[in-house]
Amino acid sequence: MKAKKRTTIYDIAEKLNITASSVSRALNNSSHVNEETKKLVLKTAAELNYKRNILASNLRKGESKTIGIVVPRINQNIFSNVIAGIEETTYSKDYNLIICQSNESHEKEVKSVNALINQHVDCIVISVAAEGSDYSHLQNVIDHGIKLIQFDRVADDLETLKVLNDNHQASLEGITHMIEQGYKRIALLEGPQNLDIFRQRKQGYLEALKLHNLPVINELIIENAWTKELGADATRKLLNLPEPPDAIFASTSDFSALGVLEVATSMGIKVPSDLGILGYSNEPFTELTSPSITTIDQFSHYMGKTIANLYFQESENKESPIVPRTISVKPKLIIRASTSRRSYQ
Repeated sequence: MKAKKRTTIYDIAEKLNITASSVSRALNNSSHVNEETKKLVLKTAAELNYKRNILASNLRKGESKTIGIVVPRINQNIFSNVIAGIEETTYSKDYNLIICQSNESHEKEVKSVNALINQHVDCIVISVAAEGSDYSHLQNVIDHGIKLIQFDRVADDLETLKVLNDNHQASLEGITHMIEQGYKRIALLEGPQNLDIFRQRKQGYLEALKLHNLPVINELIIENAWTKELGADATRKLLNLPEPPDAIFASTSDFSALGVLEVATSMGIKVPSDLGILGYSNEPFTELTSPSITTIDQFSHYMGKTIANLYFQESENKESPIVPRTISVKPKLIIRASTSRRSYQ
């Protein structure tokens, strides 16, 4: 079946035997068109199922009223909640969102950003993929006069608007809590160290050990254990050491923490009495596991609203150049059963 051609103002003009410019003025309620012609144009437009090209109309006004968002994985709590927060704020201002997922691929991220540039979006909001360190595609966004807001994972050297968590402090508080619960051999499952958020979380972990006079044991620090599967693999390795850890901080995500819990359960290790587990991001499932998982809430929905409001604030100051700055959203330690060792003694 042949697809029906989209109705244009030229189709309406042809049917009414008037000019396309007259149709356009009538659709825009111009005072230069009499009421009878306006009514006739609107009636014919409805009959032909005419839909205005909002993007083209907005572009003529110098904006698209569209924001592009690029995230590593839509199914992770922080990213889905940030998107929800942005949408909640932008909807009331008649903005549309185009959402892209990089799947941690630098190549896919670059393609997504270039596609958004070609779509003439007003702003691109991005949390960069773990893969890659060349951010020339983001500089290209700025060079095109498109606002760029980075959040969570950012290109450190790129001077843009940024919305971040205090990852260092959150990790420091999390590890301090574990130490206060009596854990002494605390392992770290760390993320890719080319990303500043994972470097900050590691520094918070190291500082907490130092403050409590606990040694840094290199064999308890596992690199790039940042998915459920990699978290599980790392946990098997750690728990089979001659001197295994008595706690594990899955600093990359709650998915990694879930991998830790599943392996511990399969090995008959009791959580939290024999092993403490701390995750990151406050995924919904962390309340439902047995035991529930202690985690760190990033307030991602609020981050999304902050990002959108930041964009609108900058848009109101069209004459002033954007001054790069960073807004920090304080995360919160959510203590649950997986680290509540004192309660089980």
